[in-house]
Amino acid sequence: MAGHRADHVVAIDQGTTSTRVIVFDRSARPVASAQREHRQIFERPGWVGHDANEIWRTTESLLREALGKARLGADRIAGVGITNQRETAVVWDAATGEPVADAIVWQDTRTQPIVDALAAETDPATGEPFGTERLRAISGLPLASYFSAGKVRWILDEVPGARERAERGELRFGTIDSWLVYNLTGGAREERGIHVTDVTNASRTQLCDLAALDWSDEALAAFDIPRSMLPRIVPSSGIIGEVRGIPGLEGVPISGVLGDQQAATFGQAAFAPGDAKHTYGTGGFLIVNTGEKPVFSRNGLLTTVAYRIGNESPVYALEGSVAVAGSLHHWLRDNLGLLRDSTEIEGLASSVPDTGGAFIVPAFSGLFAPRWQPDARGVIVGLTRFVTRAHIVRAASEACAYQTVEVIDAAAADTGVALGELRVDGGGSASDMMMQFQSDLLGIDVVRPENLETTALGAAFAAGLATGVWADRAELAGLVREGRRWTPRMAVADRERRLRLWNRAVERSLDWVDDDVRAL
Repeated sequence: MAGHRADHVVAIDQGTTSTRVIVFDRSARPVASAQREHRQIFERPGWVGHDANEIWRTTESLLREALGKARLGADRIAGVGITNQRETAVVWDAATGEPVADAIVWQDTRTQPIVDALAAETDPATGEPFGTERLRAISGLPLASYFSAGKVRWILDEVPGARERAERGELRFGTIDSWLVYNLTGGAREERGIHVTDVTNASRTQLCDLAALDWSDEALAAFDIPRSMLPRIVPSSGIIGEVRGIPGLEGVPISGVLGDQQAATFGQAAFAPGDAKHTYGTGGFLIVNTGEKPVFSRNGLLTTVAYRIGNESPVYALEGSVAVAGSLHHWLRDNLGLLRDSTEIEGLASSVPDTGGAFIVPAFSGLFAPRWQPDARGVIVGLTRFVTRAHIVRAASEACAYQTVEVIDAAAADTGVALGELRVDGGGSASDMMMQFQSDLLGIDVVRPENLETTALGAAFAAGLATGVWADRAELAGLVREGRRWTPRMAVADRERRLRLWNRAVERSLDWVDDDVRAL
């Protein structure tokens, strides 16, 4: 291989249910990959945890496996890009590198009492409760259990000795990107591990000042989190450090880091203001590029950082986050036994013309954007003896599409611009049935790229851009190839009737929780 340039990029895609490693060539085509699921830890209702050490061991193993398949030496790898499940919080010992507790996952709701207490505190200026908008002007985010800050506060409050250790400067906090970079660069070995996070992940903690792109003293004080725990904030595309201890990657720069939804946006080349993509993964996530100034939502969306390349100005976005999308099918499989595996979904959903009148509102962790109703609970309505397993599976797919309509309508209200088409990606977008239904509900074209792994591709793009594999964003855009396009064919009256029924189903999910339910 001597004489060949470094013309490949390794992407680590660490998701909520699994980790994958993909090696991309200069044409943005995958040449090797490896993937493995990790455990989901459900200790109590509303709790979702991950073993951070398991995630690191899995990532390390998958890197070796993918590199072995690719048969490329370190001299052919230009850089490593990382994309990750966002908001999931890891707290570890700075000296030993050992987590002090299971990682608290973004879906987890145990921190709701902390969030409620912060919202109920009185604003000295007005004498009124702060409410859930308390930190939105700083962070772009409403107070919610979704974000990382409350999870860190919970660990400091509930893990014996954690707060004292944190105040002595002995603990570190990071989202999964931080945890992986720390371990990839040496971890606790000779204190070599680098402690950083990129701007996109920082913007999801509720501790970051969106304008300054630095940690906010006001937010840190509100959550009572020591600044010494926090990582240094770096650009999404730029050289951070070098890999240590991984054969085949020794000395290769880590040169791209993006939260998963921002990575998918980057991988879809949604670089212009108004460009939008929606990812159908464990959850559902709409991101609309709003340019170099943050737009603050009045319709339940989140203001976030889309990406930052080197020292260029950051690019911002509005995001609509839906808690449950693909994980609803996992629930049908794992909890109800209605599916043997995911390969059955498309066949069953397509075997019936509609849901037989059934609707599923998957409010397992409350409802996220645009409603932000933590007390909502999942419901299935419209059941009759006519409804079969196929109808229920189709209703699960349709639920993803209905929730997507809600966040897209909210984005249009915030920006004043209606989408001309929707770019889609993620595992759920492989369903032709669901993409046609999505196009019908929205009344616009839905476009799926040739390569569905846009999250990993976005991490690769960011890493390769920083190391010269690709010259600029225009070159990246030329590598994103359209795979299929759907055009709406549902009558307007039918679309409106279905949306009315969906909203009635959502009302049932909002009405369910009362004192009797809380006492269960």
